[in-house]
Formats: sequence, structure tokens, C-alpha cells
Amino acid sequence: MRIACVLLLSALPMLAQAAEVGERLTPWTLLDQHDQPYTLDTRTQTLLVARNMDGAKLIKAALQDQPKGYLEARKAVFVADIQRMPSLIGKLFAIPAMRDYSYRVVLDRDGKIVAQYPGAEDKVLWLQLDNGTWVAEKEYSNADELREALAKLPTE
Repeated sequence: MRIACVLLLSALPMLAQAAEVGERLTPWTLLDQHDQPYTLDTRTQTLLVARNMDGAKLIKAALQDQPKGYLEARKAVFVADIQRMPSLIGKLFAIPAMRDYSYRVVLDRDGKIVAQYPGAEDKVLWLQLDNGTWVAEKEYSNADELREALAKLPTE
């Protein structure tokens, strides 16, 4: 019983870090596929989250044939959780391949940022933000539906 209480109490800080709709998101900074830092700020209106390769492939399909700067023009950012990717595979193959993408991929190498946001492993989580506050969420499992939703976002 004592061990169970200790485990529960030690897990509370992790639970407290999970963000929820209506909450102002804590800014974070991660590197993209070009090792350039990106900081989440109040200008971002849409945060796309992929927890695994399936989600990343879904975003890649939705953005196929889109021009460079497509997401940026819509104040959208794509963050990918790559913590489970073997580091050698990432360094030698996956991240160099991402450098050819026409869009920025913000890489969560240790999974701490993506873990703050709920969602299914095999779907893309869409967080709608307003001045840094999380106002709505959606999940996508279809590239065509995601492409249509992105096309409806206002551009600068």
C-alpha cells in the first residue's frame, strides 16, 4: 500500500503538466529538421501533432504538392514526436530525408512536448490556438480531410 501511494504521488507532477482546452500553452522551443530553433508563441494558430510515423505520413500526404511556406502562411506548425526513432536511423536517414520537405518539421526528440497533448497514436492532433490559448481540438486519420481543413485556414 505504501509503495502504491509513493508511485501515485510521484506521478502527480507528470499529470499536472498535461494541457487542456481553455488553457494557455506554455511556450517551448525545439529544433526543426534543419537544426533551426522554433519557439511556440502567440502567433501560432494551429498546432499539428504527430505521435508516430503514421501521423507524420498523414501530414506528408496532406501537404503533398504544397509550396514552401504553406503552413507558415496559415500560422500552422507541425511537431513530430521522434523519441522512439532509433537515433542512428534518425541521424543517418530520417532527418536528412526531412530536409527535402517543403514544410518545417519541429522535432520533439524526447517526447516531452507532445506528451502534454492528448490524442490517439495513429492520428494527427489539430490544436486550434488563439493568442496562445488552446481553444479547440480535432483529430484526423485521413489525409484528404486534413488537406481540406488546412486549405480553409486563413492566410497572411
